[in-house]
Amino acid sequence: MASKVLSLVFATNNLHKLKEVQHALGNRVALVTLNDVGITEDIPEDYDTLQENAIQKARYVYSRTGKNCFADDTGLEVEVLNWQPGVYSARYAGDAKNPKDNIRKLLSNLKGVENRKARFRTVVALILNGEEYLFEGVVWGKIIDQERGADGFGYDPIFVPNGFTETFAEMPLLLKNKISHRGKAVEELCKFLKGKV
Repeated sequence: MASKVLSLVFATNNLHKLKEVQHALGNRVALVTLNDVGITEDIPEDYDTLQENAIQKARYVYSRTGKNCFADDTGLEVEVLNWQPGVYSARYAGDAKNPKDNIRKLLSNLKGVENRKARFRTVVALILNGEEYLFEGVVWGKIIDQERGADGFGYDPIFVPNGFTETFAEMPLLLKNKISHRGKAVEELCKFLKGKV
């Protein structure tokens, strides 16, 4: 008997993110985008923690659609900057959410600083049959001085994970998914969902 495919709304319009997560989840889960369910407006992210923002986004989608869904919030946290930009990572250089501007601002703030230790953290909030669940993934690494690599998105061109010499933007997607913060959080989500589908 073929196993059923679980349909899940992923609270994102970021196609890079969608591709990464669908790849990690495999073919037992079919991801549905916000556009697919008619949500075209920006979903509120009013809180100061990744966890609260992820839950807020998931609840917003669930209240609008009544469908099983999940949302994530991700932040780059730099030790010497008191774990900033964190929850403000996407709009670090302003509300335009321009990744190149964000990178420029971060590198400018780290000019001449020796401690480049940083971590990416992702929190995934899942609402399944009305119940809420949280999953988290963290990857440690360092911020380098200049961008390298053409893949990935956000801060990927300047983040080198511990134990590697390539930036996230230089890595094949398969490897990045295996070791990244989002990959780890989604892996926890996958383990959980395997018991459900």
